[in-house]
Amino acid sequence: MEEKKVDIQSIIGFVLIGAILIWMLYNNASQEETKTEGTETEQVQENPVNDDNLVEPPREQEATVLSDSAAVAQAQSKLGAFGYSATLPSAQGGTTTLENDLLELKVSNKGGYIEEARLKNYKTYDSVPVYLIKDGSASFNLNLKTSDGRTLDTKNLYFQPELTRNDEGNQVLSMKLKVSEDEFLEYRYVMKPDQYMLDFGIRSQGLSDVLNTSEKPILDWQLKGYRHAKSITYENRYTDLVYEFNGDDDDKVRSGEEEDKDVSYIAYRQHFFTSILLTDNPFEKARFKVENLVKDEEVDTLFTKSFASEVPLAFNNGELNYDMNWFYGPADYKLLNDYNRNLDEIVPLGWGIFGWINQYLFIPFFAFLSGFLPSYGLAIIAMTIVVRIFLSPVTYKSYLSQAKMKILRPEINEINEKYKDNAMKKQQETMKLYSKAGASPMSGCLPALAQIPVFYALFQFFPSAFQLRHKSFLWADDLSSYDVVAHLPFNIPFYGDHVSLFPILASIAIFIYMTMTTGQNMQANQQPGMPNMKFLMYLSPLFMLIFFNNYASGLSLYYFTSNLITIGIMLVIKHVIIDEDKIHAKIQENKKKPKKQNRFTRKFQEMMEQAEEQQKKGKK
Repeated sequence: MEEKKVDIQSIIGFVLIGAILIWMLYNNASQEETKTEGTETEQVQENPVNDDNLVEPPREQEATVLSDSAAVAQAQSKLGAFGYSATLPSAQGGTTTLENDLLELKVSNKGGYIEEARLKNYKTYDSVPVYLIKDGSASFNLNLKTSDGRTLDTKNLYFQPELTRNDEGNQVLSMKLKVSEDEFLEYRYVMKPDQYMLDFGIRSQGLSDVLNTSEKPILDWQLKGYRHAKSITYENRYTDLVYEFNGDDDDKVRSGEEEDKDVSYIAYRQHFFTSILLTDNPFEKARFKVENLVKDEEVDTLFTKSFASEVPLAFNNGELNYDMNWFYGPADYKLLNDYNRNLDEIVPLGWGIFGWINQYLFIPFFAFLSGFLPSYGLAIIAMTIVVRIFLSPVTYKSYLSQAKMKILRPEINEINEKYKDNAMKKQQETMKLYSKAGASPMSGCLPALAQIPVFYALFQFFPSAFQLRHKSFLWADDLSSYDVVAHLPFNIPFYGDHVSLFPILASIAIFIYMTMTTGQNMQANQQPGMPNMKFLMYLSPLFMLIFFNNYASGLSLYYFTSNLITIGIMLVIKHVIIDEDKIHAKIQENKKKPKKQNRFTRKFQEMMEQAEEQQKKGKK
């Protein structure tokens, strides 16, 4: 019966799958929600103000109602210099809409910030328009300190809107929080045609005497991420806060709090969509907080995570002047990369060499394939075929090493039996046999290790490929989410309440592959520890079956196709390419030749001999 060396690719590759998935599940465990619901109040006043007129409603026991002039006077008294805004028509509320072919934004008069953001060309898993902001899910506030000791939050104050169109055809919205006609705090939005990116500026005019310039205003940006995907578990795994600091370094916050300096952008990524605040002049520092809002993944939920950022702004000659940008759109690598502002780092392609493989190989190649093939599923299969053919020399070297080890097995068994009571001598003689025959167990392991960067890069590529979103193939209606062939009337922990077919097919292919590479070797080799290999043969398909049931069907399609191709390549190598009789003859010929040892082998053998001598002295 044929023997084979245990394939290190299977061992490391699929144990890595298990380790990664277990780590992801642990890292995305639900945290205890500490939701605090507060009412909008003016920090400057002792009693709450009414949203419509900024005046506290009269108490029921009072017999008279304040006159209009008295209401204005009361508002001006409570808001100080900014009470002027309470006298403007915009103080009655309302929104102003900015819109192009891609994006619709509604900016509130109260607070001057974007209170609704809708992406026109995308739908959620249940065919609802994609909203990044809606129904109070986000706020943008400046906490101001006035020269007379007051504290004001701009989210509670009314801005005066003015919408125009400039010579380039861009929509320009000026939102001014006024002290007078010539003294104001302005938010300025500029929307360009066919762009997800907006110009955004914060500046003040004539407020150096009104504001306490020794106290930095605190910019507070908060957002709760709406659920957009079918699998809340899968979407939450790739939902986090990403920021850039120190010029071109980036980091992410998955949960908890963090603080950093010289921050140039802050992104609230919701897997395939993202909201980004960019600044031309880096923020001196920023504090971030992320909280998981999913308490029970079996229960339908509206939000995934909540994000919050606090950034102090600096005065320049007593005034504020910040040029920034807003981005509300898809987390598409090509789209973000085209802005040339390191926004591609928001897409989780992997660190180091894994990210480089994705950026410079898989992303361009997949775009090329999908450009002329009729479906993205066929593009995945085509890319998998090319990758496996490219790695076939590695598969060949691994299988060749297994064949050599099989031929040497009888002699190794003789050595094991002859020196069964002397482990050191047994190891020494085994190394001599390997050296004379020109074979080594490591010659099969090292080529297989070279596949790990490709394996992990593809593991990161498919969950991040925006092109797969809502693209169907065979029975899968969305390659970026799990496929469903049956719904279960109950939920199985870690598995879910549905049955996905692609992970089942991938598990079967992995089991066949593992049987080919480890099964026969385990039957012939009864060395201690080999039962663990048998356990691995069943464990790897089980990992695929359970944990990938909620993963993107495109990823499971890749693994299924990859293992089928690998099985085919190994069968060709075994029955067509490799002649074991020729290998045996070559080994015998190598054993007759004087073998010059390299420095490492010579040193290792000397150490073994010295240790053997020490052992003999010890026995005497």
